[in-house]
Amino acid sequence: MTAVRVLLLLIGLTSGWYGITLMLDFDTSDLMSIALWFGGGILLHDAVFAPLCAAVGIGARHLLPPTWWAPAACGAAGTVALALIAAPVLDRGGAMPDNPSVLDRDYVTGLALALVVVWALVVLAIVTRRRMERGFSR
Repeated sequence: MTAVRVLLLLIGLTSGWYGITLMLDFDTSDLMSIALWFGGGILLHDAVFAPLCAAVGIGARHLLPPTWWAPAACGAAGTVALALIAAPVLDRGGAMPDNPSVLDRDYVTGLALALVVVWALVVLAIVTRRRMERGFSR
């Protein structure tokens, strides 16, 4: 186990060093932009996103039965991931005139359908769990 950890550490350090050497070729304005986005992302996560998730999780635990907690948490995580992935293209308004292959779908409908599938699976998990618990209690 220790050998695997050492190997993973070496791979990580090597990959990090390679990334840093690639960034040394960037000019100062690009490096400042990278630092700003990196720092801004950390601040946004720690100051807004993490407390909001904690508050929603605590609220959900008070409102939902305990057997629903895990499926609801998975559904919430899937919803957030899908929304973050879709956010850049949701307000673009469809295909661009100079290149119709770019943004050639109805992304709002696609996101809505994906969220319906995610929450249908949450409901399916809750119903399946309830049926299994009833079957074991008989």
